[in-house]
Amino acid sequence: MKLIPLPAFADNYIWMLHDGRQALVVDPGEAQPVLAALQREGLQLDSILVTHHHADHTGGVAALRKATGAQVYGPATEAIPEPLTRLTGGETCAALGLAFRVLDVPGHTAGHIAFYCAEMDGAPLLFCGDTLFSAGCGRLFEGTPAQMLASLDSLAALPDPTRVCCTHEYTLSNLTFALAVEPGNADLQQHHIFCQQLRAEGLPTLPSTMALERRINPFLRSRVPAVIAAATAHDADMARDTGTFATLRQWKNIYR
Repeated sequence: MKLIPLPAFADNYIWMLHDGRQALVVDPGEAQPVLAALQREGLQLDSILVTHHHADHTGGVAALRKATGAQVYGPATEAIPEPLTRLTGGETCAALGLAFRVLDVPGHTAGHIAFYCAEMDGAPLLFCGDTLFSAGCGRLFEGTPAQMLASLDSLAALPDPTRVCCTHEYTLSNLTFALAVEPGNADLQQHHIFCQQLRAEGLPTLPSTMALERRINPFLRSRVPAVIAAATAHDADMARDTGTFATLRQWKNIYR
């Protein structure tokens, strides 16, 4: 299997997984990058996985379905272009001979889901949409801090080698914020340098791994004393009233 991030818009990735003959794509906000990759690699599109309803994740679904006849899988409760197979947490869908378990991860949107494959070429694979980013998490457009924290906790419990396929190249800006929260975190410092080198070479910083995210992502580390202290120093009243995670998310919203 080959796992490829197809750049779209300014900073989106449409993830493509293929076996040399058939492919699946995740969150195709536009059709053209996918159609170009299919033609270039000589592939047939078998399946489209959709994590949530935002246009930069669904805008290419109808055109791709029309062009290829691909089966579409998406969240049960969100406005995704029909027809599609609607899924909720605990259910499984099959694509390219792989079994993807659906995880309910509300917060960024109310019905956001993720797709988790326990075994793909020797390691687990996670398509997490806009719930989890490398060193960050999605904005809370429709959910609450408590919902997002629970969603992130469920993802953080996945095995260390899990490849984390986020849908935006936000890593450098997220790492800058993470270093403001935990300036003494050596893992953060080293990964920041590494990702700067990748981007200077025009390479993606993704996929990440769950083991790495637990070491560098402040939103997965909101119970770590140093992170609690940073949130309290930023806004003691908010940290007391709504908790560390909510304070971090609000801090990131305004961070420049």
